[in-house]
Amino acid sequence: QVQLVESGGGLVQAGGSLRLACAASGRTFSTSAMGWFRQAPGKEREFVASINWSGGGTYYGDSVKGRFTISRDNAKNTVYLRLTSLKPEDTAVYYCAADRDYYCSGSRCLNENDYWGQGTQVTVSS
Repeated sequence: QVQLVESGGGLVQAGGSLRLACAASGRTFSTSAMGWFRQAPGKEREFVASINWSGGGTYYGDSVKGRFTISRDNAKNTVYLRLTSLKPEDTAVYYCAADRDYYCSGSRCLNENDYWGQGTQVTVSS
């Protein structure tokens, strides 16, 4: 059974930083895209970032470009999201996702039919 477990969320002041991690088990994702989405209260789920299977391609939502960095460690079957220069509007539950398919590249590899974690809360205070 595939599981994605996020960690690293918490409460941080505006301007601060966090690093989220998503550890996958039950299947190797070294040849699949992985990424992060977020959902704030009362809002739709929003694409944050994704990374292709090799790590050679990374993609970001407009609201986080230049502030967030996605990376992966295929040996650990883990994807990371470094959040810097955090703003109150970054407050949301952050979800990890992993592609069911293989060797996808681009910003649209992930959708609701893929594997998802339970989410980790990030709260940014002003």
